[in-house]
Amino acid sequence: MLKEWYKGVFLVVFCFGAMCVAAQKKVASISGKVIDENDKTISGVIVQVLNIAKNTITNDSGYFKIEVQSNKAVALVFSFTGYASVQKNFYLSVGEEEKVTIKLQHSVKELQGVTVTDQRDRRQPGLINIDASKALLNPSPIGGIEGLIKFFVGSNNELTSQYSVRGGSYDENLVYVNDFEVYRPYLTRSGQQEGLSFINPELTSGVKFYNGGFSAKYGDKMSSVLDVTYKKPVRNGGSAYFGLLEQGFHLEGVAKNNKVTYLIGVRNRTNQNLVSSQETKGNYIPSSADLQTLITWQASTKWKLEALANLSQTKFSLTPTESQLTAAVFSPLFSQNLGLDIFFEGHEKDKYSTNFVGLTAINQPTKRLQLKWMLGYFNDYEEENIDITGAYLFGERDYDPVTGQSGAVINPLGAGINQTYARNKLNINVWSASHKGSLDKGRNFLQWGNTIERQLVNDKLHEWVYNDSAGYSLPYNPGNFNLFSSLNNNADFGITRFSGYIQDNIRFHDSSGFILNAGIRYNYNTLNKEFLVSPRLGFSFKPKNWEKDIIIRGAAGVYVQPPFYREMRRYDGSINYDLKSQKSYQVTFGFDNNFKLFQRPARFTTEAYYKHMTDVVPYDIDNVRLRYYGTNNAKAYAAGIEARLFGEIVKDAESWISLGFMRTKEDIDNDQYTTYKNAAGEIIGPNTTDKIPADSAVNSIGYLRRPTDRLVTFGMFFQDYLSTNKNFKVYFSTLFGSNMPFNIPGSTRYRNALEIPPYIRVDLGFSTQLLGQESKRRGHSPFRNFENIWASLEIFNVVDRANTISYQLIKDFSNNTFAMPNRLTPRLLNFKIVAKW
Repeated sequence: MLKEWYKGVFLVVFCFGAMCVAAQKKVASISGKVIDENDKTISGVIVQVLNIAKNTITNDSGYFKIEVQSNKAVALVFSFTGYASVQKNFYLSVGEEEKVTIKLQHSVKELQGVTVTDQRDRRQPGLINIDASKALLNPSPIGGIEGLIKFFVGSNNELTSQYSVRGGSYDENLVYVNDFEVYRPYLTRSGQQEGLSFINPELTSGVKFYNGGFSAKYGDKMSSVLDVTYKKPVRNGGSAYFGLLEQGFHLEGVAKNNKVTYLIGVRNRTNQNLVSSQETKGNYIPSSADLQTLITWQASTKWKLEALANLSQTKFSLTPTESQLTAAVFSPLFSQNLGLDIFFEGHEKDKYSTNFVGLTAINQPTKRLQLKWMLGYFNDYEEENIDITGAYLFGERDYDPVTGQSGAVINPLGAGINQTYARNKLNINVWSASHKGSLDKGRNFLQWGNTIERQLVNDKLHEWVYNDSAGYSLPYNPGNFNLFSSLNNNADFGITRFSGYIQDNIRFHDSSGFILNAGIRYNYNTLNKEFLVSPRLGFSFKPKNWEKDIIIRGAAGVYVQPPFYREMRRYDGSINYDLKSQKSYQVTFGFDNNFKLFQRPARFTTEAYYKHMTDVVPYDIDNVRLRYYGTNNAKAYAAGIEARLFGEIVKDAESWISLGFMRTKEDIDNDQYTTYKNAAGEIIGPNTTDKIPADSAVNSIGYLRRPTDRLVTFGMFFQDYLSTNKNFKVYFSTLFGSNMPFNIPGSTRYRNALEIPPYIRVDLGFSTQLLGQESKRRGHSPFRNFENIWASLEIFNVVDRANTISYQLIKDFSNNTFAMPNRLTPRLLNFKIVAKW
């Protein structure tokens, strides 16, 4: 009887176990974390199986786990108050465990790509939030974050990541990565020599771009701030991309019970396809590569340590063979196409390497108080080795196919030889130590900081240019051999800089929600011993009883720019150690309006600004090379208005338009020139040999357009997708900039002598998703760990516009000077594949 009882129990247990095993085999599980836009976990999120009464919620760490039926398509819906719901589809095999990370977006957010995520950012003057994930999808030759910025500030060169903001130079822009200031190479002469930007979009979580009116916590430059934050991973993952111009991959992950996180990014870029299409033919070998890493360690609940490092190297090699430039000339003397044919010998080899290491310790004694200590080291080593000789023939270019000389230069007007030689070396080391802190006191949010920085500069400059035109060297001096220009100088010096700030965000509890940001900066350097104070003030408020969602904002302040190495070097290569800081007094005012466009969220912003500048250091721009006068001998102003519209013209596809009007001019001291008149009252120039007594007149040039003066800038980014398949997308971007002045290098008398035609650029990209979440449906799929794979085909310069970047000055046999335009890239194709896991 007992045996029968045991058998019965054994049979029941066996059947129950078999049913449990069978039941287990019929299910799969999904687990993971739910995070917000700032990669912070969210607790209490409801995770619901669609169309089934089964759900769970995330715990205090944002973690969840739920079982679903296997071998069947299921969908999970993630919902939380104040956030837009997210639906994810799955198809899992029996017993398969799927781990995911779900990101929820605030439902009040208008546009992910370029608008703000909350009301606080809307209240900051000049702020544009940029989505770094769009950098790889943007059809742009340079790509990256800077490629997105140019939609808002304009551009005149698709080969460079440098940009001009509200009439400022390339050197007037601040760039921060995780609160560390980063620098660019200094000796680059053209965009084709540039390598990768410091910022790696795949490592980036947040990008804030201020085009004016920025607060006192940001440093001492006069135009803009690009504030980049690298992300803190919450899971293991990565991405890889391959294109004809750039390749790269990144890895991210967590370890040690989520106390350690790591980011590693590797990139390689070659512009060979771009630069080899230019007018100068030859053997181009441009290459640039970098390695970046960010490691964080949550040592305790109150202490976190970070280490940021970057190793970057760019090489540019060119062995030119020939160049053909053409310009149409219409004048009483000429109505024809003038051509310049140059045949080269020699080569150019350049090298630019930058290294950076930053260490940060963050202490959070309380929820309201944060203290940060930072140590940084930056090294920039650059070499230029140029020895190129060009023999040129200048004259009318024949395009008549009947003559059999189509494209050849006939009827020569000039001939000569040009030789450029350079052996330049620059080594810059920057050491810095900083402390920053913040205290949240409810109505007041205090921020402060202090920095000590040591800069060491070692420069060896040796370059010259020889021009032989029509049998004699320029400048012409009978009986003497003269170089057209010669620079020789060695500089070895150090600068210690002290800077700091304190500012307060004050919230007034009234119906208009008035917020005041008041701060002050100081800086002192041991080179010219200037001690400068820069007060800055910003405000915003939302008018009460207004039905429209409008925020009015403005800012005013003093912005100074202590001299760095490039501003200090004069045209002759000597260093002005007494150069003063440039100063800018700025005011900006505008509004931000959220509204509905085509029944979808949209946003319109506009700002007017005025900048008065003193102790200005004039400069000339040749391609991307800035040549400074090295003296504080000018005053200047910039005034303009900017308007931007962000909206979903197509549902779930953000697009934006930016339009700006600006005028910036400068008045250089002692720019007078003297003219002479003969007895008949005719102006005969300053070098007259006329023996008739001459009358002289002193003329003042006055205000002239600055090299960055551009009346109109227009940028548009538009995206669309097939109505039947959202995985096929189209990206359309266009840039327009009206004409800019081109100055005769080193000449005050002939500034604004030439004009660069308007810049017109249209790029087009087509992207299709090759692989999505469906790759997870089969456990044996080789792509089961991939989130998505995209392929893109890009058409650069769709309209094939031959944009001009600079001019080459040529003399004919009669000593007349002609300007031959140097063109940028023609229409080109690019292919790219992007994969994420």
